[in-house]
Amino acid sequence: MLEHGGRLRAASQRFAIPLDEWLDLSTGIAPYGWPLPTLATQAWTRLPELDDGLEAAARDYYGVASLLPVAGSQAAIQALPRLRRNATVGIVSPAYAEHAAAWQREGHRLLEISEAAVNRALERLDVLLLINPNNPTGRRIDSAQLLAWHARLAERGGWLVVDEAFIDCTPEHSLATFSHLPGLIVLRSFGKFFGLAGIRLGFVLAEPTLLEPLAELLGPWTVSGPARAVASVLLQDNAGQQAQRQRLSTDGERLAALLGAHGWPPTGGCALFHWVASERAGALHEFLAANGILTRLFLSPSSLRFGLPADETSWQRLEQALRVFALESV
Repeated sequence: MLEHGGRLRAASQRFAIPLDEWLDLSTGIAPYGWPLPTLATQAWTRLPELDDGLEAAARDYYGVASLLPVAGSQAAIQALPRLRRNATVGIVSPAYAEHAAAWQREGHRLLEISEAAVNRALERLDVLLLINPNNPTGRRIDSAQLLAWHARLAERGGWLVVDEAFIDCTPEHSLATFSHLPGLIVLRSFGKFFGLAGIRLGFVLAEPTLLEPLAELLGPWTVSGPARAVASVLLQDNAGQQAQRQRLSTDGERLAALLGAHGWPPTGGCALFHWVASERAGALHEFLAANGILTRLFLSPSSLRFGLPADETSWQRLEQALRVFALESV
């Protein structure tokens, strides 16, 4: 199993700090949402059915004609490589490690490439995969560039796979409305923007001829009844979504300013997280963890990813820890 953010129990054991005393900033998941709907008993007692409104609500939210709900975008990440054979796959790096692991697991040839190298590498690729905005760097590639890459791949039956797990705060930059094009696959996460990672829900946006074999591979009832019911309501709550977008954007800017004010200006980021590349990342990570604040440490390149604090007390706690670290490092 690859290492991910959110491993709070492991940190609790290592640093001997009780779970309820931690400030977890190690993920890019919204630390708040809005009131959940009351669910009918049938959501818990009956098998999920496809005509319950989820697909219709999701199609409206993403602005697409066809999509497939999955048990978190992770389910699609693991399944998509099984729909091709002996492919050469380029992954724009650094990137969420599960993508590379999934394609390697199915025996495909993997090339980790930089964004600048994509144009040179494209003719050798059957699949180009990237995260937009990137995780962990927050780098966003322009839609026009992505569509140009897609066109070159599609001419010979290739795929462009775009993981848009962190794009909900800036939906105008999504490729969702182009996902009907052959060879374009867009992955969307429900839990990150809506602050409901535990619901395990995501969507694959693509043409029906790709979604059908993917659905067959994953099998029936991949998304639970309660998850479908909650998502059906929240995907139609336009006012709630707008308020969430505004709050996340404001807090993202606040986090960037806070880090910069204490000597850690972000190297990149988006509304849901900021990323700081530094040779001293490991030292700051250990210091914060010893004080009950968990961040996501990356070794290559040496860097930290900071998620958003959930409330004012958490903001003050992070600021105080950064201030103390700066004083002790003089």
